[in-house]
Amino acid sequence: MKKGLGLQAKFSISYIAIIVAVLLLMNTYPLTVSEDLTFRSKGRTLQDSVSVMVTALSGLEELNEENVASAMTLVEETGISRILVTDAAGCILYDTRETDSALGRYAFYTEIVQALRGYDVFYSEFAGSAFISRAASPVIYRSQTIGAVYAYEYDKEQAAILESLQITLLTISAMVLVFAVLLGMILSRVLTHRFGILADAMKKMRAGSYSHRAEVGGHDEIAELASEFNSLADRLQTTEDARRRFVSDASHELKTPLAGIRLLSDSILQTENMDAGTVREFVGDIGHEAERLTRITENLLRLTRLDSEIAEKPVPTAITPVIERAVRMLRLVAEERKVALSYHIDREGVVLANEDDLHQIVYNLAENAIKYNRPEGYVRIELSGGETECVLTVTDNGIGIPEEDLPRIFDRFYRVDKMRSRAYGGTGLGLSIVSDTVRRCGGRIKAERREGGGSVFTVCLPRCEEGGEKS
Repeated sequence: MKKGLGLQAKFSISYIAIIVAVLLLMNTYPLTVSEDLTFRSKGRTLQDSVSVMVTALSGLEELNEENVASAMTLVEETGISRILVTDAAGCILYDTRETDSALGRYAFYTEIVQALRGYDVFYSEFAGSAFISRAASPVIYRSQTIGAVYAYEYDKEQAAILESLQITLLTISAMVLVFAVLLGMILSRVLTHRFGILADAMKKMRAGSYSHRAEVGGHDEIAELASEFNSLADRLQTTEDARRRFVSDASHELKTPLAGIRLLSDSILQTENMDAGTVREFVGDIGHEAERLTRITENLLRLTRLDSEIAEKPVPTAITPVIERAVRMLRLVAEERKVALSYHIDREGVVLANEDDLHQIVYNLAENAIKYNRPEGYVRIELSGGETECVLTVTDNGIGIPEEDLPRIFDRFYRVDKMRSRAYGGTGLGLSIVSDTVRRCGGRIKAERREGGGSVFTVCLPRCEEGGEKS
């Protein structure tokens, strides 16, 4: 892949291009305006001088060298470089040039020709070292053109002023350009250095170093971008840690029943003349381990669906029938463990959720409360709430949860007492599934220690109307 210009080079080139454009404008516009003003000034001055000469000659019936020279002596000195007066045929009758005078010759200057045709003419140019200006006007007597006056000015003083201005502008421009280039290089290096830190951090993250952070100072947009990048890195780090822990825990949980099945099956195969009762007992144990393996697999699949947000479209669902169904299903389990299972509906509630999700929440919480209870204990399910929320509470007086374990009981594969959890067939995924399901339904869940022993799980879900709109 062909590599183009770097950001620093692009920034420097763009910055210098803008400065050069501004300097070019600064060096051309003032000079152009100054030239234009000088041309206008000279045009007015020179044409006024020619008009004065024409006025002095217009009273003559015919032009000749004597009367033209006499009339021109009355004209005030104007500092014009050269003045010519011709008759109607273009013959020069008067010339202010002392050396190489053109008296008696014919003038073929374009300006004189135009003036003899009755036009006032002015032309000026800047030749680099002087302003050269020419003006000509006809001399008219009784509506007849009897001659022409031509003025020529060669002005070095105004040109010197303009050249001085140009040199000054060039000097200033050179200084500004050098300063701008140095400043641009410094700014581009500072700017691209910070982008380079971000790019380096992205490369390291792409290589798997999620702990790396972009250390960019300041309070501008680049610093904000770096802050967002670091927040993303934190989330990726958390996700990666959770993924690794999940894979490790899942592998461990799956390995335990598989190891038990392998051990039991090897015992049956390697033991000769094993009595039928023992074989039946081992096969039963294999079946229990297979059931536990099935539960772990199902829970993992459920968590995968929750993580991928794959779910049916939620619909308004009444909570009471779900509670009643869960109680019916768990009644036998509760009786076997000598736990009193009851429920109380303080206020009916409808939430926007799938019925299976609600059943999973109620069933898992109640089942856990029954499993980790004491003989003659109780589990009570209550439904209450206000105008905007439905509150589901599951209370028991069982073994309870230690205070230090409360913040982590919703973590995947986390168990307060692993040996006792395995004895009851726990996988450490039930409460995690409940927590993720509640979150997806837009609610919240918390666990507390019950005063006197046991636990209280509280689930708050947004209440909705029958039509499906939240209250």
